[in-house]
Amino acid sequence: MKYNVKEINHLMRNRRSVFPDQFAAGKRIPDEIVQQILENARWAPNHGHTEPWHFVVFTGEGLKTFANFQSNLYKESAGEKFKEAPYQKLQRNPLLASHVIALCMKRDPNKKHPEIEEIAAVACAVENIYLSVTAYGLGGYWTTGGVTYNEKAKSLLQQFKNTR
Repeated sequence: MKYNVKEINHLMRNRRSVFPDQFAAGKRIPDEIVQQILENARWAPNHGHTEPWHFVVFTGEGLKTFANFQSNLYKESAGEKFKEAPYQKLQRNPLLASHVIALCMKRDPNKKHPEIEEIAAVACAVENIYLSVTAYGLGGYWTTGGVTYNEKAKSLLQQFKNTR
């Protein structure tokens, strides 16, 4: 056999989400490792080589920008439902991380494949991220909180799209 199946089974069965309060305070992950994790994500299966994923990486000062953007967007859009605790969490959590990777989906302009297939491909890329993070002995989690579905988030993602 070409691969150690026992180790692969162990990796898959022991992958877990690690949340910001569990992160090692101040631990900086080298950019080279993050780039390798993203490279592994890019090898996820997808139909017709559409590779519908797009990753935007926030690190260093970018984490502060992300934290301020998402917490202020929450404050702006919450109106009367605004609560201080979620606001503070949106401010704090990105600053506990070494890197935040925004997972985006870009539709094939020709729309040759159903959207659900592109969504599934992005989810496969996320699993590759999870497995890679675990293999490196790191932690991370996938969330759809914060600015995930807010149309205004696109401006921030465009601003950072060519940065790493």
